Amino acid sequence: MHKDILKIVLIGDGGTGKTSLRNQYIHKRFTNAYKATIGADFITKEVVRQDGKKVMMQIWDTAGQERFASLGVAYYRGADACVLVYDVNNFLSFQHIGHWRDEFLKQSSLPQEEAAHFPMMMIGNKIDLDDRVVSRRQAKAWAEEHSSDHMQIACFEASAKDGTNVEKAFRHLAHMVKIPQLELDMNNGDNNNLELDSPRRRSSLRSGGNLCC
Repeated sequence: MHKDILKIVLIGDGGTGKTSLRNQYIHKRFTNAYKATIGADFITKEVVRQDGKKVMMQIWDTAGQERFASLGVAYYRGADACVLVYDVNNFLSFQHIGHWRDEFLKQSSLPQEEAAHFPMMMIGNKIDLDDRVVSRRQAKAWAEEHSSDHMQIACFEASAKDGTNVEKAFRHLAHMVKIPQLELDMNNGDNNNLELDSPRRRSSLRSGGNLCC
């Protein structure tokens, strides 16, 4: 069975736990030792979608520091979905997700008609701590404000430390990206050597669910 590769980028302020979320999802582990990401890298994981299709999620973890902002254009292009990460205990990190979203749409060079329905998801991390300053209602309101008729931004609250909602969020993300019928027809046909649709073409046929956990 063909395994489609989905490029997922995690973006947000430094220290919000992007690397920790990815490590919890991929390796089921967490460390308290903070080490800032330098540039960007990725790890892959196979996921079986609800429709039975196997996909390889290529999860890119990008640095949140301003000095690495220029790297975005190289890593954002060709992405199939974007995850906006903030810290529920840091209001500035929540305020900045709008900036991160705008920068992603700008640097990924998506045509305006595709940007309107590009799959995005929010993850409010560190709910295991007791210093919450961003409520679920605020996160849901932001998601609804920046959603469109073609794409509803899903929002999750999670803990990279204890694993709460991490698996659920990433599995939902895998299901958000829809595979065009043309690609399915090609996979089901006799010729297994035909090229699949490009990520840019796939992005024109996606939508997400309005979900806040």
